[in-house]
Amino acid sequence: MIKFYSVSVRVAGVLPATPARDLLTNINVTISEKIVALIGANGSGKSTLLQLINGLTKPTSGTVSAPDRVGFVFTDPSVQLLMPTVIEDIMLSLRQLPRSERRAAALQVLQSLGLEDLATRSVYELSAGQQQLVAIATVMATDPEVLVLDEPTTLLDLRNTELVRRMVKQLAERGVQIIIATHDLELAATTDRILLIADGKIAADGNPETVISSYRKLSQSG
Repeated sequence: MIKFYSVSVRVAGVLPATPARDLLTNINVTISEKIVALIGANGSGKSTLLQLINGLTKPTSGTVSAPDRVGFVFTDPSVQLLMPTVIEDIMLSLRQLPRSERRAAALQVLQSLGLEDLATRSVYELSAGQQQLVAIATVMATDPEVLVLDEPTTLLDLRNTELVRRMVKQLAERGVQIIIATHDLELAATTDRILLIADGKIAADGNPETVISSYRKLSQSG
């Protein structure tokens, strides 16, 4: 379960004369559902809210309560794939294990996600969708309780988007809580709950059909 208590995030201006900006304002919400989506326009505060969950961003005021094991997957998977081959990248996530055990453990992670065929492939030869799946696998190797995905399908075509959607569902069925910031309303529609973020605040919160309808009306009025 993830809880935000009166959370605000303010950042200083880039230049001395530039005023401070509020990225989030007085967020109070508890997230307990298995799959939750955050939707909203660019710059609305979605990514900032995600980054609060695992401490990439700290609140200016208020508190965030979340499990200790939170994995974060960025929009661009290339920033998370650091080793030459897929299995080496998974092994890097398993560096807490003895070196002699890492390869077998990494292969087991890939097998559990149906990605074992990619084990010896160069990360640079993978499609964008495959890279995103491997990025998710590198995070899942750390056995997170919560998986945070920041716009995971933005750079993907329809086929690869569907692969990511299926993996999200699979991980949720295995007991991992999934929090997704996304512009993909088809993906958002498959979740248990949606938070609509607008101007750093929660503008709507509820079932997917209702919140997506609110988002469409807000976009049209803007």
